Amino acid sequence: MIIDSLQNPKIKNVIKLHEAKYRKKQGLFLIEGEREIEMALASGINLQALFHCSDLTKNLLALDKRLIFEVSKKVFDKISFRENPDGFLAVAKVSECELKNIKLSSCPLVLIAEAIEKPGNLGAIARTAEAIGLDVIILIDPKIDMYNPNVIRASQGAIFDVKIVRSNSKEVLGWCQQNKIQIVATTAKAEKNYIEIDYKKPTAILVGSEDKGLSKQGLELSDERIKIPMQGKITSLNVSVATAVVLYEAVRQRGTK
Repeated sequence: MIIDSLQNPKIKNVIKLHEAKYRKKQGLFLIEGEREIEMALASGINLQALFHCSDLTKNLLALDKRLIFEVSKKVFDKISFRENPDGFLAVAKVSECELKNIKLSSCPLVLIAEAIEKPGNLGAIARTAEAIGLDVIILIDPKIDMYNPNVIRASQGAIFDVKIVRSNSKEVLGWCQQNKIQIVATTAKAEKNYIEIDYKKPTAILVGSEDKGLSKQGLELSDERIKIPMQGKITSLNVSVATAVVLYEAVRQRGTK
């Protein structure tokens, strides 16, 4: 049976889940795209339902048939948030872990992001984190919902393979001290070039919001402060780009293949 009505209760609820307040209230979020859904499944994400439109794709995912709902193109266009949907959209259960439960590698490399606001930036950061095998991304006072569909899309599904936790400055500082992790803050006012730091020991890179950078409280967490030299008139890089530059310098120093 094909769902063809926008008044269907399941469809009405999916539309609600486009808004952060309903995602938070229900503990559910949306994943759109065959590749992203497959990555979520491989990472153990609990899918509650899959909406499939055969007018857009003939592919199928190996799921319990009781979780699969066939919908018309009219309905899929309404529940989709992409310009060119591929016919797959899933409802999944939110799964978050606490900082104290994170299992670190022998020489951890961590990212701490303070007050990140733009979904695209968090998604791009998650892609870099997945590419280098980062231990964890810690969000301090995030201004966005990490389950925003645009975060998932920008990450290309990498967000499901990266540990991401929410925390606060006090907890993060104590956790880093407990695990003997140096905190290296990025700021345009720093004296040291980012390549002058020793990243071969346990390290957390600390980055700030897109418009204001790190707060005074954020900077006070740091053991070291670094900058990325700028030759032009622009005084700073996009936070996701700056994050990638510093993280890959850490990877280079560590000789990671």
